Amino acid sequence: MLKYFFSCLFTCLCISTITEAQLSSVTSLPAHPRLLLLKGEEQSVEKTIASDKAWRSVHLAILGECDSLENIPPVERIKIGRRLLDKSRECLRRVFYLSYAWRITHNEKYLKRAEKELLAISAFSDWNPTHFLDVAEMTMAVSIGYDWLYASLSPASRAIIKEAILKKGLEPSMDPRYNGWLKAMHNWNQVCNAGIAYGAMAIYEDEPQLARTIINRAIETIVLPMKDYGPDGAYPEGYGYWGYGTSFNVMFLSALEKALGTDFGLAANKGFLQTAGFMMNMSGPSHNAFNFFDSGVEEELHPAMFWFADKLKDPSLLWVERNHVKDTHAKKYLRNRLLPAMLIWSKDIAISKIHSPLSNMWVGAGRNPVAMMRSSWTDTAIYIGFKGGSPSLNHGHMDVGSFVMDADGVRWAMDFGMQNYESLESKGVDLWNMKQNSQRWQVFRYNNFAHNTLTVNNELQKVQGIAPITAFSKTPLFMNAVVDMKEVYRGLLSKADRGIAIIDKAYVVVRDEIEAGSAEAIIRWTMATPASATIMDDHTIAFTKNGKKLLLIVQEPANVVMKTWPTDPAQDYDASNLGTVLVGFETKVPPGGKTAVTVLLVPGKSIHKTRKKIKPLSAWPGNKISK
Repeated sequence: MLKYFFSCLFTCLCISTITEAQLSSVTSLPAHPRLLLLKGEEQSVEKTIASDKAWRSVHLAILGECDSLENIPPVERIKIGRRLLDKSRECLRRVFYLSYAWRITHNEKYLKRAEKELLAISAFSDWNPTHFLDVAEMTMAVSIGYDWLYASLSPASRAIIKEAILKKGLEPSMDPRYNGWLKAMHNWNQVCNAGIAYGAMAIYEDEPQLARTIINRAIETIVLPMKDYGPDGAYPEGYGYWGYGTSFNVMFLSALEKALGTDFGLAANKGFLQTAGFMMNMSGPSHNAFNFFDSGVEEELHPAMFWFADKLKDPSLLWVERNHVKDTHAKKYLRNRLLPAMLIWSKDIAISKIHSPLSNMWVGAGRNPVAMMRSSWTDTAIYIGFKGGSPSLNHGHMDVGSFVMDADGVRWAMDFGMQNYESLESKGVDLWNMKQNSQRWQVFRYNNFAHNTLTVNNELQKVQGIAPITAFSKTPLFMNAVVDMKEVYRGLLSKADRGIAIIDKAYVVVRDEIEAGSAEAIIRWTMATPASATIMDDHTIAFTKNGKKLLLIVQEPANVVMKTWPTDPAQDYDASNLGTVLVGFETKVPPGGKTAVTVLLVPGKSIHKTRKKIKPLSAWPGNKISK
């Protein structure tokens, strides 16, 4: 026990010594409320609500949701497996909504219902520090409620809530058994630092030394995941975890700016502000996301994008968000626990003034390079999301070289995305072991057999392989990107370059240039689709969905065997994949042999148009990138 005490003390002293200079001149924070929205700033939110019926719709939807909570009991401490996270998230949603409703309307019923929730949460035995995301979100929830309702809470309630923030949030974060996330380069770092920093800011006047230590620690350590946005904004963990990690990162920066008048230069980290371009381009015209790695496919509303748009003074970044706010009933987004923040960050943004982006292509390098391209922003365009990267990254899949494709409003080439973690963990799957031969890669949705890429000799991609984007072009009639995939086929292929292009804004080309190693290579080319698929002849597959059509045409090589594969669960722990099929073909490359594999994906309206002869990748227009 004594050893544990000195370990905690050493951690506190080290962090304090390293970073204390950042807050050394700060002796106090603004009076409550100090998180995100200072006293009197409600007027700016009221002005936003009055300025546009879309914002008013969101505001009224939040109030309606708060009304619906009036007779619902507070959240209970019920874990699912090892997680309390769904309860923490619901607590954050309820408390944020109710606190917002109180501050804007001053209706006593919202204050009383929020206080009831806060006292119930504070009475939990703990907030589950063994899965610290649970603590982080719960701490943020209780801190927003404590801060925003501070002047109207009874002294007794304030004391109980403050003690819970301290004992169940801040102090466990100082315990080395629970704070491994301080060294993480992924979303855990962002979420946990944000949540605990909110607690520190909320009770600053009562625990100034501890609060300074925690805020300094957050400023110092959150730079680890923020470095991964470099060089130009591609977020390695993909769409779903951008919505998690980046949103909480923004919540932290916004709170620092409001309470301390500075973000200590954090937003200036290379690539961080540019990540708004990444997210804007991660949705296709089908309103499905480019859902690589552990992500759901449905396009979501991201309040953090309004913070980015304000920072960069670029309303076009909100083109996708605009469609959500303008064209869809606001009640659809009432599960978004950060929704009130959107009304804070949307100041001076008129929905009607948001214009479409100027560029139809976005390319990001970094640890998980991606390219997204489209023929247009304003119609049911062709859209491609294409990736390189590595399966070894956090939440990684064996999907190097994979792509998604939209045309005519239909997602033709799909990614299965994530499977619920508890559905695998509860059946004993060793899900988080990333080694080459681990059980993780036997899960159907995680390996290369189920992705829109190549499989060689029926083997898995190499976990430690890295595939960079080596060239790209934004030429309007030949947008393209090329990925060097040979490292993920190490020992099987000596060359594996894949290029994908949108030609004449009319159809898509997927070209692979392959060189076998010392043994014969059996190449399996795969595409997952939710469409009905029919093999028409030795080189053609026809797809239909929602009355639309698409053709897959193999131009080369001449000798291929067209195939379909089922997507039925391979193991009892695999998720169902109803309504989907894997399509493609197989071809053989002799030892040391070379081949080009050229596939056209042609939407129905372009089937009868003249198509260009596809040249080698070296002749494609583009900016070559040093490998």
